[in-house]
Amino acid sequence: MTQPSFATHEVFNQSPPFEDVDLFAVDRPLIEAVKANGGASAERELSEFGKQWGSAAMADRGRVANENTPKLRSFDAKGNRRDQVEFHPAYHELMAHSAHAGLHNSTWTADGKPAGDAAEVIRAAKFYMAAQVETGHLCPITMTRASVAALAMQPDLLGKVMPVLSTRSYDPSFAPWWDKRGMTLGMGMTEKQGGTDVRANMTRAVRDGHAYRITGHKWFMSAPMCDAFLVLAQAENGLTCFFMPRFAPDGSVNAMQFQRLKDKLGNRSNASSEVEFVGAYAEAVGEEGKGIRTIIQMVQLTRQDCAIASVGLMRSGLAHALHHARHRSVFQKHLADQPLMQAVLSDMALHVEASTALVMRLCRAFDRTAHDAAEAAYMRLLTPAIKYWTCKSAPPFLYEAMECLGGNGYVEDGILARHYREAPVNAIWEGSGNVMCLDVLRALAREPDAATAVLQALAGETRGLPGAGEAAAFIGKAFRRADGERVARLAVEKLALLAATAALNGVSAHSAELFASTRLAANHASMYGAVELDSGDVRALLERALP
Repeated sequence: MTQPSFATHEVFNQSPPFEDVDLFAVDRPLIEAVKANGGASAERELSEFGKQWGSAAMADRGRVANENTPKLRSFDAKGNRRDQVEFHPAYHELMAHSAHAGLHNSTWTADGKPAGDAAEVIRAAKFYMAAQVETGHLCPITMTRASVAALAMQPDLLGKVMPVLSTRSYDPSFAPWWDKRGMTLGMGMTEKQGGTDVRANMTRAVRDGHAYRITGHKWFMSAPMCDAFLVLAQAENGLTCFFMPRFAPDGSVNAMQFQRLKDKLGNRSNASSEVEFVGAYAEAVGEEGKGIRTIIQMVQLTRQDCAIASVGLMRSGLAHALHHARHRSVFQKHLADQPLMQAVLSDMALHVEASTALVMRLCRAFDRTAHDAAEAAYMRLLTPAIKYWTCKSAPPFLYEAMECLGGNGYVEDGILARHYREAPVNAIWEGSGNVMCLDVLRALAREPDAATAVLQALAGETRGLPGAGEAAAFIGKAFRRADGERVARLAVEKLALLAATAALNGVSAHSAELFASTRLAANHASMYGAVELDSGDVRALLERALP
C-alpha cells in the first residue's frame, strides 16, 4: 500500500544561513578602520580569524552554549563543599578558541607590560568579530585581559601570575592556578546595599600574616569559575583591592561559597553569581585604602570591551538583516531593492560604520597612551562617552534588525533574538549610563586643560562637516554650565557623535559627511530609515557593509 505524502510544500524564498563567511573580508568598514588606526599588517591574521569565527561550526557552538546554560555544583557526591560551575563542552570550545587567538592577553607582553604598536586595535577587531558569534564567554576573556592593568599595581604578584596568564592555553580544570596551563580572572565589586557605590561596601578584610582573610559578600560576581578574582573589601586603612584565588596556598579550596547563579535576561552562556566569603584567603593589590584607584585600571579596559562588543552585536544584526533582505522577495522585488527597506538598511549601515570607526579610534588611543599625553587624555575623556553611546545604541538597533527579518528574526532559532537579549548588558555592567556621564564630568573637572585640548582636536578633525561646529560649541557650553549634570546625557551623546564623525572622517570622508549631516546637522529621527539619503549613497553604504 502506498503511503500518503505529507510534504505539502517546498521551502523557497528563504535566505540561506549567514555562515561559512570571512567576517573580516565581508566588512569593508572594519578593514578600513583597522588600517586607519595602525593595524594593516594584521589583515591576513584577521582574515583567518574571520573565517574561523564565521564558520557554521562556531555559530553552532554559540547556539549550544546558550541553550545549555551553566549549572552550580555546590557539593560533591560525599557532601564536600566544592562550589564548581559546570559548562557544556561548546562553551569550553569557545573559550579555547578565544584564548588561542590571544583575546585574553595579546595586548600585554609576557611580563605584563603594554604590548604597544597596534595590539589594542588588532585584538579589538578579533573581539568585535567574536562578539558577532557568541558574546557571553567574552566576559571572563575581557576580565582576564583587564586584570593585568590592576595587578601592575602589585609587581611581585604580577610577576608570579604572568607566566600562567600569558600563555594562549585554556585550562578548565578545577585546580590551583599555579598548576595550570592557562588561567582566567574575574572581578567582584558590587554588594547588595551599594551597587555602583562601592565605597558603601561592607565586606571586611583582616590581616593574616602577609595576606588577609575576607568575610562578607558580593551581590554580582561574574564568571565564578575563574581561577582568581579581584575583589574590593574594607581593610584597616579603607577600601582595598585584593587578589582572591579559588585555592588557598596550601591547596585547599578557598572559603568562597557561591549562593546561586543569576538568572539573567541574556548573557546566558556566562555564569554570574552571588557569593559569600567566609574568611577567604586573599592578597592585597596596591596600597590599603587605594582600592578604587587600583581596580579602575581594570574597569577602564572592561568598559572599552563593552563598547567593542556592542558594536560587534550591531554589526551582526546589520549583516543578518542585509543578507536576508537580498534573498527575500516581496511584491515581485527583493526586499533589499524596496526603497523603504533600503532607507532602513543604509541608515543602519551608516550607524555601524561610524561606530566601528569610533571604537577602533579609541583602541588606537589605548595603544598610544603610554607615550602620548594627547592620546591618554582622549582615552580618559572618551572611554565613558563612547561606552555610553555605543552600548545604549545596541538594543534599539538590534530590534530594528530583527524586524527586517520579520517573524524569523523574533524566534530563538536564529541568532538575532539572542543578540537582542544580550545587548542591554553592556550598558548596565561596568557603569550604567548615568555613571558614564558622571565619569565624563569628572574627567573634565580633573583635567580641564587636557579635556579642552581633546575637544579642540575633535573640532579640528570635523571642521567643515555639517553641524560639527555647532555641536562642538554646544558641548563646550554644556560642560561649562554650573548645572552641567542636568544636561550631561545630551552633552555626552553629542560628544560621542562628534568623536564618531571625527573617527569616521579618518576612514571615509564621504561617509563622515553623511553621518554628520544626519546626526549633527539635524537631530536623527528616533527610527532608522527616517533620513533622506541619495540613492547612490544608499547603494554605496550597503555595498560597503556587505559585498
